[in-house]
Amino acid sequence: MSLLVKNGRVVTASHDHIADVLVEDDKIHAIGTNLPFSADQVIDATGMLVLPGGIDPHVHLDMPFMGTFSSDSYETGTRAALFGGTTTVIDFILQKQQHSLQEALEEWQSRARGNAVGDYSFHMAVTDFNERTKAEIINMVEQEGITSFKTFMAYKGALMIDDRQMVGLMNEVRERGGMVTAHATNGDVIDFLIAKHRAEGKLTPLYHYLSQPEITEAEASHRFVDMAGYTGCPAYIVHLTCEGALNAVRDADRRNGQVFVETCVQYLLLDASLYEDELEGAKWVMSPPLREKKDQQALWAGINQGLVKVVGTDHCPFMWEQKKMGEKDFSKIPNGHPGIEHRMELLYSEGVHKGRITLNKFVEVACTNPARIFGMFPRKGTIGIGSDADLVIFDPTYKHRLSASTHHMNVDYSAYEGWEVTGKVKTVILRGQIAIDKDACLVDKGYGQFIRRNKVSNKI
Repeated sequence: MSLLVKNGRVVTASHDHIADVLVEDDKIHAIGTNLPFSADQVIDATGMLVLPGGIDPHVHLDMPFMGTFSSDSYETGTRAALFGGTTTVIDFILQKQQHSLQEALEEWQSRARGNAVGDYSFHMAVTDFNERTKAEIINMVEQEGITSFKTFMAYKGALMIDDRQMVGLMNEVRERGGMVTAHATNGDVIDFLIAKHRAEGKLTPLYHYLSQPEITEAEASHRFVDMAGYTGCPAYIVHLTCEGALNAVRDADRRNGQVFVETCVQYLLLDASLYEDELEGAKWVMSPPLREKKDQQALWAGINQGLVKVVGTDHCPFMWEQKKMGEKDFSKIPNGHPGIEHRMELLYSEGVHKGRITLNKFVEVACTNPARIFGMFPRKGTIGIGSDADLVIFDPTYKHRLSASTHHMNVDYSAYEGWEVTGKVKTVILRGQIAIDKDACLVDKGYGQFIRRNKVSNKI
């Protein structure tokens, strides 16, 4: 099977030019102007952008949390990702305390295999680091192709590890060629504030935000980057939200350290004023919470300064009835919001279209950097000879509105209801197969492949 995409504006992290792209089977075979090849299928992309398939390195599909499960399965979640131009996602396996990493892997594999529509990989969240867990790290990296290990500095008693475990994990992961990532918030202070607000009868969604002030994230980020610097382990902060935490990374850079930073599209666009709505505020309850306007400005600047390397989603949707578990107590609201489908379009519309970032920077943070950081480049994240034929044909001028009535995520509300967006994904090609076209999905569940990843480094 061959496919020729003609006359599109081909954009990567470093190039921007009008060209044709020839696909043979599942790989990119040739790129150039007026390619002298015929193909089984031809797409005229005149006036369109041709982008690498997006990579969202932070999603939670079918995830157990607070007595329920996130509402998108591997089928619905990866299909929705494809509709939005994201061809590969990285989900988080959660080790149960007193259980092995292997048990956790098998549990998540059982959910994903035969169900994923788009490609996927895994991070391994280590919640119980001990000698047995330590011995499993080498197998995860070398046999399973899972090279990133998430830690939680919050959620004590369920997910959180202490600093002693963190340093031990970092030392072992460094030796095996992996990376440690962190949910960097101070869980002890947050738990104190949650208990304080509940005791005072302050139970609305606003107190979710007020229980996680900026200092809880800034302090934990400083501590994490210091431990990473001490151990020499490649490190990455997930869903960074605020100026104080970003300054912790800036300080590490001054000391010649390097910690990669991811933010999420909601932290660039939404702010904490949404929590003032006592009825609807639960829609935006996530951890860390939405922040202030000044933090949005800091994050956009951080992208352009090269401090923020990746924009993901932390996609973790719950139906409204699930969110209402906490209607009388903010601490019982399942944390998370839906975003997997809208990341690329929102980032283009609010970033490129409004002049906040360049087109090349857009591709860099949405496609290329995730692939480089997490050991998938150049197979994924770029348009290059021999790379997987993951392509997005994108109309940069098409205006539309986001709504729960039209999205494909398995959730009954939108975090961006009525938001006008400029730019729309028109066609998506996944490993040489047209997956999305004319607002229809043309591949079945099970088409998505698990992507084994290479060892990583602290350089990209």
